[in-house]
Amino acid sequence: MAASSSVGAGGSSWSKWQIALAVGAPVAIGLGYWYLKQSGTSAGKDSRSQLDESRNKAPSLATANQVSLDNSGTDSISKTDIFEENPLKRALAHKGAGNTFFKQGKYAEAIECYNEAIETCPPDKTHDLSTFYQNRAAAYEQLKMYGEVREDCTRALKLNPKYVKALQRRAKACELTHDLQQSLEDITAACILEGFQNQTTLLTADRVLKELGRQHAKEAMAKRKTIMPSKHFIKTYFSSFIEDPVTNSISQEKESDSAEADLRGFAQAKQAFAKLNYDDIVPACTEEIDSDGPHKLESLVLRATFYLLLGDHASAFKDFQTVIDDENADVKLRVNALIKRASLHMQLEQAAKSLEDFNMAAKLDANNSDVYHHRGQVHLLMEKVNDAMDDFKKAVTLSPNFPIAYVQKCYTDYRHAFQSRNMEKMEEVMKDFQSAIQRFPTCSECYTLFAQVLCDQQEYEKADSYFRKATEVEPDNATVYVHRGLLQLQWTGDVPKAMELIKQALKMDDRCEFGYETLGTIEVQRGNLRHAVELFDKAIPLAKTELEMSHLFSLRDAAVAQATVAEKMGIPIPNMGGS
Repeated sequence: MAASSSVGAGGSSWSKWQIALAVGAPVAIGLGYWYLKQSGTSAGKDSRSQLDESRNKAPSLATANQVSLDNSGTDSISKTDIFEENPLKRALAHKGAGNTFFKQGKYAEAIECYNEAIETCPPDKTHDLSTFYQNRAAAYEQLKMYGEVREDCTRALKLNPKYVKALQRRAKACELTHDLQQSLEDITAACILEGFQNQTTLLTADRVLKELGRQHAKEAMAKRKTIMPSKHFIKTYFSSFIEDPVTNSISQEKESDSAEADLRGFAQAKQAFAKLNYDDIVPACTEEIDSDGPHKLESLVLRATFYLLLGDHASAFKDFQTVIDDENADVKLRVNALIKRASLHMQLEQAAKSLEDFNMAAKLDANNSDVYHHRGQVHLLMEKVNDAMDDFKKAVTLSPNFPIAYVQKCYTDYRHAFQSRNMEKMEEVMKDFQSAIQRFPTCSECYTLFAQVLCDQQEYEKADSYFRKATEVEPDNATVYVHRGLLQLQWTGDVPKAMELIKQALKMDDRCEFGYETLGTIEVQRGNLRHAVELFDKAIPLAKTELEMSHLFSLRDAAVAQATVAEKMGIPIPNMGGS
């Protein structure tokens, strides 16, 4: 889905203490592209380049190490103090000499001096001794001796458990040696002790969380069990296609034709689709395919679509490929397969391949509205607003009575007007939204997208009224209740009311991943970290892509790390209030 806003963007009472990135409040745009709803960055952008950008924003390694040396107590000590009888004074003099060597880039010599400082220092001077270990760790770090870095930082932390520099340095060493769990715990402790005010530490935390999330997601995806989304979700997904030849043929059939008892293969699949018995569709399509029936190609597309919804990417790709490669297949069937395969490429962050499929689809059927409608969504997710505007304009021209394309064009026009600060155009777009609602009063997405725009303009009361209208049109749409809950946080900061709405959504649809994710993030904010983890655990199996699962694991890992560190250090977890 598309743009996102911070969970607590409007309320001063909304604590920002947690590491976890604020969960996005995705708008309803892009019903076929739910898998990108969690991303607050441009879709299709390579995650590694984002990681590199984060690293580029941080100080260089050498600079960071130099500023993190502890120099206290050395400036007024001369080298002759090394021969003083006072052991602490001698130890401090050795440290001062080590710091001088360090700044000259003579790290081996610096280590020798720190060795002398450690050996000379009285054992009861724990604070000073911890700084000697930390400074020696800094020198080892420059020599890329990360095992020694970890050991010295650990020694420093045993003497001073809240030593932020030692936590930061051990976190970095653990990251470089691929002990991401320990790295996260250390950097979380540093963030908490610094009150989440140090941008460099936060960038490190974000980087480690993303990498650990990817690691956990890769492991979980390899052994995940497929879960069918809710019936409402599936209906919503298919409603985003106006030229799907399979579903159109089902809706055009007479009731009597689909009411026969002994239907087999594709006929049985169509009946199951009409009756919302979605679990029966893949087996029925498989029967048609295996028997090489007359509707084999239609069965392949329908089965692939459900594989896509289930998150079985390999099987979906295989079925779509068979249809796309068949030059004798119906053009609309091939185009539908290309559009859906393009969505799979986007799930795997392969934007170039996605756009290649859309371009091929446009060459096959230049007047197919779905091509431009879905490509417009992808362009919008990629922050290519001008391209998205062109696509939605084309989609609406080809299918002027398709409400979802129409209102998404309104939303994209709004985004463009907002970015260009064209107030006159924004007023025009607001009128277009009203026109869309009048033209398509039974389309809940018209109300939902308009409500999102009103939220953006901080017209919260009006936004809430349109969310309410969306629920009147579509009472079983759980996602709208989650949006209303997020609105309460932005508008009034009423946490109990927000939670009540989200819990209502989950009662309505126990497979609403967005609801579990959002409620979990609220619980993090409230300080109920263990309960937050339980909610993230419910969301994770519902994720359809590794990207989405990675995000959820990052949220979960952040909550676990904060709870663990807070317990170890005896730090009270902030509570934003609410019951």
